[in-house]
Parts: sequence; C-alpha cells; structure tokens
Amino acid sequence: MKILLFGKNGQVGWELQRSLAPLGDLIALDRQTVDGLSGDLFNLDALRATIRQVKPDFIVNAAAYTAVDKAESDTELADRVNGQASQVMAEEALSLGAWLIHYSTDYVFSGKGSTPWQETDAVAPVNRYGASKLAGEQAIIESGCKYLIFRTSWVYGARGNNFAKTMLRLAKDRETLSVIADQIGAPTGADLIADITALAVQQVQLRQELAGLYHLAASGEVSWHGYASHVISFAQANGEQLAVTSIHPIETTAYPTPARRPLNSRLNTQKLRDNFSLHLPDWQSGVTRMLREVLNK
Repeated sequence: MKILLFGKNGQVGWELQRSLAPLGDLIALDRQTVDGLSGDLFNLDALRATIRQVKPDFIVNAAAYTAVDKAESDTELADRVNGQASQVMAEEALSLGAWLIHYSTDYVFSGKGSTPWQETDAVAPVNRYGASKLAGEQAIIESGCKYLIFRTSWVYGARGNNFAKTMLRLAKDRETLSVIADQIGAPTGADLIADITALAVQQVQLRQELAGLYHLAASGEVSWHGYASHVISFAQANGEQLAVTSIHPIETTAYPTPARRPLNSRLNTQKLRDNFSLHLPDWQSGVTRMLREVLNK
C-alpha cells in the first residue's frame, strides 16, 4: 500500500508520519519540492502532477491554511489551500480509485447553542476560515471519490505552538491572566487524531461502506478558561515556578479579533465511535500527557 501525506510538519502531520509509517510505503511532503514532488497546496498544477506521479492508494491531507484571523483578509490563499486544493485531491483520488482522508473543523458550524454538533446538522460558518474549510468538504463529497473527512476541534500537539504552551509562558511573567470562558470545546491531541486515522485506514480497506464524514474529538468539554486553569494547576503541582496567582474568566466580546469565533465547538462523536468501535479518551488525559512531555524538556 502506498500512502501520500501532505502537511507532514504540521501538528497532525507530524504525528501521522509516526502512525501511518507501519501501514505501507509512506511518502510525506511539506511545501518544499523534493525529487520533483510538491506538497505546496497553493500550486494546484504541481499538486495534481505530484499525485499522478506517486499514484497512491491513500491521499492523506493534513495541510491547511489555519491562520483564522489572517484568513479574513488573505482570502485567496485560504480559499485555494483549504478549498480548491481539496477539490484537486478529490478529482485525482477518483481517477486513481484511491481514498482521500481529509481534516476539517467545527468552524463550519454557527457556534450557536450548547448541543454538540452532529454530522447532519446545518452548516453556517461565521468566518472566512470556516467557509474555506467547508468549501473543501463539499468539493470532496461532490467529487464521488472514496473519502473520510474528520471534523475536529481545539487541536494541540507537544510539538510546535499550542494554547497550553502559551499559557505556561505567560504565567511565568504575569500574576494575572484573563482567559475566555464562554467558548466551549474539547482539546484534542494530534496524536489521538493520527492514531484514529491509522485505525481507519486499516478498517476502510475491509469495509468501504465506512466512508463518509465523521466528528473526531476527545470526550468531555471545557472552556478556554477551564483549560488554562487545568494547565497551570498541573504545572504548579509538578514543580513549575510560575508568577500567576489568578486566572480571570472573560467573555469573547472582551477580546475582539478580526475573525468571529464560535462559542459552541462541541462535537458529537457517536457516529465515529459506533462505526469504528472506538473509545475516545477524556480531554484531560491527552493534555496531561502533552504537559508531561513539554515540562520534561
């Protein structure tokens, strides 16, 4: 089996290199051109040529334009990378008879209410990033290729920047932190996403009817304020010297950004758990593992 992975140096892509390597011949690309193969999703012609040259059995797209605020003004790049590149991958997957595995986001929803979103709920993105990711989803679904789309939320990894690392850095210098408390979701580890992807790759080869759209997130829910409180409490309990003494909850309206953020990022994962016979761990266990790795460095 041949697997072509895009976005190898992102948080999810980095973990996918580990989880997919045992399953077959893995060709992992970033934006650089290597041996005539390009992982630059802005260059659609090079992207198409790369897929045709490799002829993979699975295309795994972990590359994306994720600068949410910047996407409001940098619309051409966001739309091409998140939307048009996904369409190219889908067209080539269909031509090859290959599977396309793609990652999307809760930002395709309005963020209203407090009920976890189901795959069948109406989409209504509140910002350009969400709209560009939705365009990618729709292009894949409409293409007729074999696909798995995993919508996820609040992704973090031990490698690279993440919310927890930012909180720890700020907590070393500041006595007081103010963190948004009215956005609710589930911090989801890149390692969990990668492990579930590897399991799905194995299962869909035997059961093609598992193709489709799924929500993938750790279990439980928390606000950014609760997440920050958990991170700092754990760090202090494990001997980190931090200046912070209080973490104030604030509303989203107190921290304006160019792009609107959804308040409700909860995802209902019942379909994924039932179809793939999975147990999704609570968000705290994954964050704790990540923190142990970060704090031990």
